Amino acid sequence: MFHLAHRLRLAAVCAIVSLGVFSGCASTNDPRDPLEVLNRGVYKFNDGVDTMLLKPAAEIYQGVIPPIARTGVRNVFNNLNDVVVALNNLLQGKFTEAASDVGRIAINTTAGLFGLFDVATPAGLEKHEEDFGQTLGFWGVGDGPYLVLPFVGPRNLRDTAGLFVDWQVDPLLQFDPVRTRNQLWGLRAVSLRAELLSASKLLSIAALDEYEFVRDAYLQRRRNLIYDGNPPREAREKDAAIDIKPLVSTTLPVAESAAGEVSGSTAPEAPAETEAAGQDHSEELSQSNPATVAMATTAAVSAAVIPSAVTPSAPVPLVRVWLP
Repeated sequence: MFHLAHRLRLAAVCAIVSLGVFSGCASTNDPRDPLEVLNRGVYKFNDGVDTMLLKPAAEIYQGVIPPIARTGVRNVFNNLNDVVVALNNLLQGKFTEAASDVGRIAINTTAGLFGLFDVATPAGLEKHEEDFGQTLGFWGVGDGPYLVLPFVGPRNLRDTAGLFVDWQVDPLLQFDPVRTRNQLWGLRAVSLRAELLSASKLLSIAALDEYEFVRDAYLQRRRNLIYDGNPPREAREKDAAIDIKPLVSTTLPVAESAAGEVSGSTAPEAPAETEAAGQDHSEELSQSNPATVAMATTAAVSAAVIPSAVTPSAPVPLVRVWLP
């Protein structure tokens, strides 16, 4: 079983590298996404898997498991993910942050009962978000073409390479037997998908083109993570130079009750201001924590297998956005 899984991983890596090499075969207008035709097909496949399997499982999980128990499950996986975060902070030379991550692991594993309770955050040890894709970007490796991976979601070529490195140091890989390991991966995926249920609803309402919304939000979010929320002016100007269509509807239903019910009324027109807000909306969502709408489409399945692509409260994203 292990050898088969290893061969499948190698085959996947070779396939992704081949896609990068022959990216001109399906190029479109966006220079960041030369494989858009192929990526859209994979996106639809991932969305179908989510609709048929993951989303129903997440809804059952949310309906049956009490909130306090779901929080405990999330905390345990976040504690395991801190191992990946600490290693990548160390590789980036962020020694203070790495020491803080190690402190989080020590406190939450002991006083927090193996991570069931997050004791470190109230104690002043902030949760960080790092992965090997960010480490490569920190040391100057370029993004490469945008990709949508089956069962994983949005990535670029650099982050795809980083993903396989993160998998190798994922503490869940140390669990035996394999059956137990797979069950834990499945639980992590369902737990994350349950957190993103409302975000995915917002995505389906707000985005004129879900694929483009997810792509732009993911790329902007990754850029912000690499530069710790302060990308250089050159990077922002490069994005601004790309002609991107408005991604958000200017006539969204308005929530009128505390329960979040949506009415049929529409927002008043504000041509210039609203259009500008629509163009920037994906970037605003890409910086929100936790569970950004961008990661909301990155499939919770990927969340189960990619602990490093998560937000501070979620170990990994599969919804329509297949997360850091």
